[in-house]
Amino acid sequence: MTLTEYFDTKKGVGVLSTADRDGKVDAAIYARPHFMDDGTLAFIMRNRLSRHNLQSNPHAAFLFKEDGKGYQGKRLFLTRVREEQNTELLDSLRRRKSAYGNGEDRFLVFFKLDRELPLVGDGR
Repeated sequence: MTLTEYFDTKKGVGVLSTADRDGKVDAAIYARPHFMDDGTLAFIMRNRLSRHNLQSNPHAAFLFKEDGKGYQGKRLFLTRVREEQNTELLDSLRRRKSAYGNGEDRFLVFFKLDRELPLVGDGR
């Protein structure tokens, strides 16, 4: 099963972890990633701490725990490669089409996948 298929079929909770240039960490709840045709994956972000951290340290980890008993899920290790601000592509990817905030800028932040591991264990 590809990651795209996995995230299309699984429900759960995702956490994106980032750190600033000094190593101060942050973790925030994020929806499932969007998988792009060029092989990158992307998250829609507001101009908050996670995005700020990525400006000085491009590395992040996304932890996804599947709904249900036990500890099934994925850990994705990522490197930021670029971003877009308030684009049509971003609007087309939004899963929730209801009113979106108070006119705040939104960013589509793209990552390359460095490594994928199961939620628990080292993948061996």
